[in-house]
Amino acid sequence: MDEQKKLALIATKGTLDWAYPPFILASTGAALGYEVKIFFTFYGLQLLRKDLSDLKVSPLGNPAMPMKMPFGPKWFRSINWKIPNAVQALVPGFESLASALMKQTIRQKGVAPIPELRELCLEAGVTFIGCEMTVDLFGFSHEDFIDGIEYGGAATFFEFAGESDVCLFI
Repeated sequence: MDEQKKLALIATKGTLDWAYPPFILASTGAALGYEVKIFFTFYGLQLLRKDLSDLKVSPLGNPAMPMKMPFGPKWFRSINWKIPNAVQALVPGFESLASALMKQTIRQKGVAPIPELRELCLEAGVTFIGCEMTVDLFGFSHEDFIDGIEYGGAATFFEFAGESDVCLFI
């Protein structure tokens, strides 16, 4: 009998746009029969917090991010707005505007919100490992995070990752 394949993911970013890859890959891997573990470290630990309503997307320093409007006539929605970094950095509220537009696009396109994807992963048996060093470093407590996660360090994750078929750093 074939041994179950393993997928190891390392989530290091805690923004709205960077929350999708680990949860989509993990839920897909679990659906395909992989044993999946995600190690959440540094800013990725934010994705395990109880409240995800304040997740934002930062277009600053993300030059590949398309800035398209999720409303208006088709010709208006198809424009790829080239917003200079100086505008993104200096205009108050630009990050909030970009985040609101991204959330609207996500809803309109029928993409599952992050809390739903995260719950789907847990229901599918994906193991979430919160980096204990990062918890301590940033002054968090275990009560800040959702139930059902494990805590450990890099050595804990390496036990699994070292035997995984696929290991991705996100």
